[in-house]
Amino acid sequence: MMQRFQNNFTPGPPRATKAAPTVFCFICGRQFGSRSIGIHEPQCLKKWHAENEKLPKSKRRAAPVKPEAVIGDDGRIDEVATNEVLWKNSQGLMVECEHCGRKFKEDRLEVHQRSCTADNPAKSVGRSRSKSQPKR
Repeated sequence: MMQRFQNNFTPGPPRATKAAPTVFCFICGRQFGSRSIGIHEPQCLKKWHAENEKLPKSKRRAAPVKPEAVIGDDGRIDEVATNEVLWKNSQGLMVECEHCGRKFKEDRLEVHQRSCTADNPAKSVGRSRSKSQPKR
């Protein structure tokens, strides 16, 4: 029985020599395959609108707009530069906490602010004391 399955395999090295190209979502910043991104983006935008509608009118923002693809010198789309623009766009959509200044995705800010208040703001991330500096 095992031999029947072995005949289905193609001998030799795998056909894909490099990883499939991925594309960043301009809204959430997650990576998707080039075929999946077209399915993801409308759903992500729908979620963004739903989250934006939950905010008070004074805090609502304009809908995100997908940046144009970057065209290289050869007239073709520069995938690396375009991905960088998409990533930066998604990071620009993050909301700053009014207490500590850190930035969060809209749906995560509410969770963060349960513990970060005006009286007790969260500590900065990534700025650790060196071992030689004493505690104050």
